Order: sequence, then C-alpha cells, then structure tokens
Amino acid sequence: MALMKNWWRQVNRWWRPARLSGWRIALALLVAVTADGLQIPLQAPPFPEIIDVVAMLLTSLLIGFHLLLLPTFAIEFVPVVGLLPTWTGCVVAVIGLRRKEADPPGTTPARPPPRIN
Repeated sequence: MALMKNWWRQVNRWWRPARLSGWRIALALLVAVTADGLQIPLQAPPFPEIIDVVAMLLTSLLIGFHLLLLPTFAIEFVPVVGLLPTWTGCVVAVIGLRRKEADPPGTTPARPPPRIN
C-alpha cells in the first residue's frame, strides 16, 4: 500500500506547478468563477462541455492536477447539477488541500511569546 501511495505521489508531482503562488490562486479562482458564471446563460449543448474542458485544462495548468477535478468535471455533465458553482468549490478545496500539504503541522516555527516590560 505504501508503494502505491508513493508511486501516486510521484505521478501527481508531474501535474503540479512549481509553487502555488498568489497570482496562480487568483487566476484559478477567476477561471472557476467565470466557468460557473458562463454556464448559466450558455445552455446550448456544445457550450457547457467546451467550458468544462477549458476550465479543467486551465485549472490544471494553474494550480496543478488534483483528483478532485475529475468528479467535478464529470458532475458538470448532469443537467441540473451543472448549474451549481462546482468549479469554484472544487478550486477552493484544492487550494486548501495544497496549502495544507505545503505546511504540515509542526513545521512552522513557533512564535515567541509577547514581551511584557
């Protein structure tokens, strides 16, 4: 099991950006909000699918591929559920998970106690 987990981490590193920076986060959120917003007025059959493919690719390039993007991509093909802000929710969740992975507990230096004179 540990071998499989290590293998998957190696594969997952190929899809990650070098560093999750502020502008990557902002652009990924902009892509997600735009994709969710455009799917409401553009309900003709080819448009929602095109929007989803573009959102998946741009999000993967900006914040790196994560397994949470796959169910989000698939659920967008369900007619009524596609109107929910699933891309925005997924991008926020992936950003939170990436930040948690980047700063595991116990690695941040402890703050010194405040000095009282």
